[in-house]
Amino acid sequence: MFSKFTSILQHAVEALAPSLPLQEDFVYHWKAITHYYIETADDKAPVTDTNIPSHLEQMLDILVQEENERESGETGPCMEYLLHHKILETLYTLGKADCPPGMKQQVLAFYTKLLGRIRQPLLPHINVHRPVQKLIRLCGEVLATPTENEEIQFLCIVCAKLKQDPYLVNFFLESKLKSMALQGSASVITEDMIKDQESVTTDAGQPGQPEETPGAAGAEHMEKEDELPQQAEELSFSLDELNVTSSPESSTACPNQDYNLVNSLLNLTKSPDGRIAVKACEGLMLLVSLPEPAAAKCLTQSTCLCELLTDRLATLYKALPQSLDPLDIETVEAINWGLDSYSHKEDASAFPGKRALISFLSWFDYCDQLIKEAQKMTAVAMAKAVRERFFIDVMEPQLMQTSEIGILTSTALLHRIVRQVTSDVLLQELVYFILGEHREPETLTDINRHPLRHRLIEHCDHISDEISIMTLRMFEHLLQKPNEHILYNLVLRNLEERNYMEYKPPCQEDKDVVENGQIAGAVDLEEDPLFTDLSPDNTLSAQEWLSASPPVSPEHPKNDGKTEVHKIVNSFLCLVPDEAKSSYHVEGTGYDTYLRDAHRQFRDYCVICLRWEWPGSPRSLEKCNLEASFFEGHFLKVLFERMGRILDQPYDVNLQVTSVLSKLSLFPHPHIHEYLLDPYVNLASGCKSLFSVIVRVVGDLMVRIQRIPDFTPKLLLVRKRLLGLEPEGPIIDHMTLLEGVIVLEEFCKELAAIAFVKYHTSATP
Repeated sequence: MFSKFTSILQHAVEALAPSLPLQEDFVYHWKAITHYYIETADDKAPVTDTNIPSHLEQMLDILVQEENERESGETGPCMEYLLHHKILETLYTLGKADCPPGMKQQVLAFYTKLLGRIRQPLLPHINVHRPVQKLIRLCGEVLATPTENEEIQFLCIVCAKLKQDPYLVNFFLESKLKSMALQGSASVITEDMIKDQESVTTDAGQPGQPEETPGAAGAEHMEKEDELPQQAEELSFSLDELNVTSSPESSTACPNQDYNLVNSLLNLTKSPDGRIAVKACEGLMLLVSLPEPAAAKCLTQSTCLCELLTDRLATLYKALPQSLDPLDIETVEAINWGLDSYSHKEDASAFPGKRALISFLSWFDYCDQLIKEAQKMTAVAMAKAVRERFFIDVMEPQLMQTSEIGILTSTALLHRIVRQVTSDVLLQELVYFILGEHREPETLTDINRHPLRHRLIEHCDHISDEISIMTLRMFEHLLQKPNEHILYNLVLRNLEERNYMEYKPPCQEDKDVVENGQIAGAVDLEEDPLFTDLSPDNTLSAQEWLSASPPVSPEHPKNDGKTEVHKIVNSFLCLVPDEAKSSYHVEGTGYDTYLRDAHRQFRDYCVICLRWEWPGSPRSLEKCNLEASFFEGHFLKVLFERMGRILDQPYDVNLQVTSVLSKLSLFPHPHIHEYLLDPYVNLASGCKSLFSVIVRVVGDLMVRIQRIPDFTPKLLLVRKRLLGLEPEGPIIDHMTLLEGVIVLEEFCKELAAIAFVKYHTSATP
């Protein structure tokens, strides 16, 4: 109580006293702080009961005022005094000893405000960055301490300064030898240290360090400091009496201490206070983005950053329940890493494991964003660590297990990760994890080259429909990611040689006949309500569009598969016989409804694929090895097998199979287009294509229709029920087959629309 009264009285006296020149005032406040250690007999009283906080605040105000009164970049006598007399070194030692109690908080706040409020660059000075570096090592030593808030504020202001001037990070990269020496040295305030405050210290030869010499104003004032040496001896003695000695620096989990700024932030990411942890994550985000190669190398090789990121991912993943509803995994709200404020008590829709799931997805989002923002070398190292230490070590065993519940949960989590990843570098590692790095054509016997890939493809045709649907959805979203290796690994590498074709020289009678400018049997595209809208300049008529089809070439009667669009459209639209069609009975379910979606999706795919520099036309047959045996690859093989059973599979499975195939068909690669969308390709013996698979399904359908009485009315009723136009009623016989017929009809219309849009785009300049 008496100390507080004394402080109030002192402030009143200072307010009434005549103002001193800034430097004298600055030295006065510093002397007042040093006098405390000389005169005090009670080192247990908290610092808030002393005048120290007030004097430190006054010193800051003076430094800011001095800078405001001078030209930009000019160092005033007060700042020179602080640098020349190593005041920050002295404060660091007082803060380390936390004498009086709470002094560490005051020192951290002083450093933070000094770096934040002073505009001129301070970190290049050795008498600033050296004590700053020492103070950094004090941060994050112990979690949940009263100083955590000040620690994170201090670390973040240092990170912000490095973001402004990245080259300064080199001052914070210590060699192991230097780091060990600094850790082992005593941090007491000795008589020599105090006397250093009176000597002029220069450190020549330090890279990027300005020469530190006192200005004229500082020299004049030094003549008035004859009493300081005596005070220094007294202060040193007093601190020895107060037992201000250094304790061994606590080490982080990682043996290297070369980049202590990172290590301190990593420790604080473990803080039980969520706000502190988020601020530490923000600081790391700034540091990983620094362009300095030396910092990137030190960060990835000499800190625990990669290990901490991946170990926490693994821990959070393992904390998830063994069984989670795939729908919950898919629909849980998107959580951004800095906004993880979920309250289970307030969530009426909570499900078991929701808290754990959100925590995992939030941390994965942070890792993804960190890699996305990081310097290239750092990003690659972190992404590889995630692949090796999390994807392979933790997720792969879960995906390879035999328990259906475990497979379903782990596949749903993989699907969510595929959807959520945005970093190109992390996506690349995820793709290699799922598919492997192989790019040569597949064979029937190479299933062991990448067991996870083969297992996931097998799961597309699993005995459990839920597993099949979830795995197919995962592949569908994977195909939409901007990574060329995905499509190449799954499909393109098997189509490069075009050995699915049987080459025959063209005969005259095989050539298309054009009569009076009209291609024989052409569909009247002028009647298509969307044709005009799809044309960019609205000037290309249907006849011009058809006549723009590429001419027949000598090497292939269909110009490498580019058959006239009307034939292809009609081929798909006429595949399903009229007695098996039901869409024309229901308004708004015609072929034209698919055109807009196909146009939009194809445009989006073209944007993604533009940078992959795909060829505009199929590879010349002269350069293809047509004698090699053709294998479509395990992925297409499973999809074709599933498509062949469309009349006997559940409705949801059929929807997912056809959705994946339509996504594949949209890719603007000539070989994909030829193999999946050209019914007129001459298939080699034993080969099958998407069109040939559908033809076989239709043949089977024609036989089975004869055995079902009232087939057409039942088909129409099922369609109306699926569209919600009819209420649910009694179970209809052959429901699976009827639903399969409806999916087949819609799929054929969708393929026709995709073929039309792709041809239209290729023919329009």
